[in-house]
Parts: sequence; structure tokens; C-alpha cells
Amino acid sequence: MSDYLLPSYKKDNDKEMGNRNMKICTVTQATIREVVPLFNAYREFYGQPSDLKKAELFIQERVENEESIIFLAYQEEEPVGFAQLFPLFSSVAMKRSFILNDLFVAKHARQQGVAQALMEQCYSYCRQEDARYMMLETATDNENAQQLYEKMGMTVDKSVYYYSIYW
Repeated sequence: MSDYLLPSYKKDNDKEMGNRNMKICTVTQATIREVVPLFNAYREFYGQPSDLKKAELFIQERVENEESIIFLAYQEEEPVGFAQLFPLFSSVAMKRSFILNDLFVAKHARQQGVAQALMEQCYSYCRQEDARYMMLETATDNENAQQLYEKMGMTVDKSVYYYSIYW
């Protein structure tokens, strides 16, 4: 699967990623500003206008209200990618579940294992939380991401339909 072992989630929210000189930390009040430029770039990637002030406020609210868990990847102390999990609940299983809503790696840090390391951190966190499942959605033409998700054991769930309404 990867050239390093699946990391286990540490309570101190910090771990080194072997010889990749990568570190993944949980975003806290103290590190919100480090993820904001990446979050803003992620939104721009999806066609939204740049708005650093609103991006910071959005992340601040998620962290303050404990509405999401955000993992931030560093290479050489530089923030290069993030993943954001939002909690759900499975009534049938009576367990927590998570949506991997956001996964982004800065252009200059792509193809270096950052996205995979972030996903492995999400997997580890979900297991530690005894989650029922972790799910995500991606565009049908996002083939690079699909390859990573499938490499990591995720499958397209053909047994259910997901319905949406947007406003």
C-alpha cells in the first residue's frame, strides 16, 4: 500500500512521517492561520473567489465549535496540505461516521505522498474514534484522486443512491 506503515493517531496530534520529512498535526487555535492560505487555494481550485478573511473565519468557527477535525501536513516546516473531516452519525450502527469533505495539497508538493499521508491520518483517526465509516465525494472526472482513493481501499458504493439539493 505505501512505503511506510499506516500511522496510528497520537493523542498529542503530532507525528513524523518517516524519511519523507513530513509532519501531520491537528489544527488548533494556535495553527489556524497556517491552514487558511491552503483552504483559500482549495476554494479557488473549485472556482470560488479568493477571500482570506472569510476563509479564516470559517476555519476558526469549525475549530472553536469542534465541528470538524483538520489535519495539516508540513514538509520542512512549511504547510503543504490539509484534510478536513466532518462528523456524522449512523443511527443504525449507533456510531459516529465522518465525511472527508476537503483534501488539498499545494501544487508544488503534489506527487510526494502528502495526500496519501493525510488520508492515512484520517483513517487512523476514524479507527481511533471507532467510526462506522468514512466517506467522501469527488467529481467523476477527478481521475487522479479516484486512483488514490481506490489504492487506499475505498470503493464506489453502488448499493445506495445519494440525493442532493443545492441552494
